[in-house]
Amino acid sequence: MVVLSAFSDFMTDVLNIIKRITFFDVLDIVCVAVILYLLYKFIRDRRAGKLALGVVLLLVMRALSELLDMYLLSYLLQSLFQVGIVILVILFQPELRSALEKMGAVPLKGIKSIGDTKHMGVEAMIDEVTSAVSDLASTKTGALIVFERETKLGDMILTGTVIDATPTSAMIRNIFFNKAPMHDGALIIRNGRLHAAGCFLPLSSNPDIIKDLGTRHRAGIGMSENSDAVVIIVSEETGIVSTAVEGRLVRGYREETLKSFLMKELSSESGEAEKLTVAQRIKRFFSRKEKKSDEEKGE
Repeated sequence: MVVLSAFSDFMTDVLNIIKRITFFDVLDIVCVAVILYLLYKFIRDRRAGKLALGVVLLLVMRALSELLDMYLLSYLLQSLFQVGIVILVILFQPELRSALEKMGAVPLKGIKSIGDTKHMGVEAMIDEVTSAVSDLASTKTGALIVFERETKLGDMILTGTVIDATPTSAMIRNIFFNKAPMHDGALIIRNGRLHAAGCFLPLSSNPDIIKDLGTRHRAGIGMSENSDAVVIIVSEETGIVSTAVEGRLVRGYREETLKSFLMKELSSESGEAEKLTVAQRIKRFFSRKEKKSDEEKGE
């Protein structure tokens, strides 16, 4: 009976709490849940994950020291946490900067549509770049190409030479020719044009990068860690083509796979699809149906 009474009181308290919940309470909970999820997603695959785990362990140690009356350890941890905010800002400075830059870039995607780059010939630009990269890889000529997106790379551009040229395969190959003055730096592509060459990029300090990768790869990964840029790296030793996005390196691209990857990351098809009217979407749907039917008949 005592258990039933306690359970009944508990359920009564829960129901009273539920009755007092307002729309803004639910909104508050949802906002906190979204922030925690984004924070977890951001640090999950980064070096910050290990730092966050260390902070959690310190919090657990602090709770245990209080519970077990370990006065000396409790005093030391309390002193540490008094300046904890400053320490966290120092430790997580690269990650915080990257997160804030990307947060600032998100609203711009709705205002500054990527579809505006259609007149610049995104697909033609990608064709020229992939053709040049394929030629550079076949001759084992090192290259580092950065596609600027929402995060502006003005600091990096200042370290190089502004060329503002139409993207052509020949121009890109000339920039990275091993006796050219700007071949050791990065080529930055802005708004579909070869904007600057010979640029110096920040090196990644991630200790988990395999030792076989040299400075060019570390610079490409570092650039992708500190911005939303898409980076292409061609190895001078092996001719292997790699990409770096959000600190993640993927190796072993061929010309076709690289083109597909760049089209997915840089093309404006998704933005254009959102601008279609309902009638246009219906028309496109039925035209695809008719085309598919004709192909089946042909088979």
